[in-house]
Amino acid sequence: MPESTTNGEHAECDAAVTLAFSVLGKRWNGMILSSLGAGATTFVGLRRAVSGISDTVLSDRLAELTAAGLAERAVDAGPPIAVAYELTDAGRRLLPVLDQLGAWARENLAPAP
Repeated sequence: MPESTTNGEHAECDAAVTLAFSVLGKRWNGMILSSLGAGATTFVGLRRAVSGISDTVLSDRLAELTAAGLAERAVDAGPPIAVAYELTDAGRRLLPVLDQLGAWARENLAPAP
């Protein structure tokens, strides 16, 4: 295989991994995705499931995950108005990958001191 093709493939892979971790590497996103893996829930339900997260950060993270196509926001006009969040197909396909990444990290990376 020509070296330029190999370098191009490595660069493409690196760019994809960098893009993935720009979303997945943010604190709380893994826990939010995991919580949504149990099914659709409300903002309050997520806040309870992800203990320690502020309302502002949860709102920001949900907006990011929605923009990335991993979660979706559904509004029921009510009354009363209700907002629920759930994983998209892409988000559901990501969950086993996150589980595998977590298992790999536990087996191969030393915890930070």
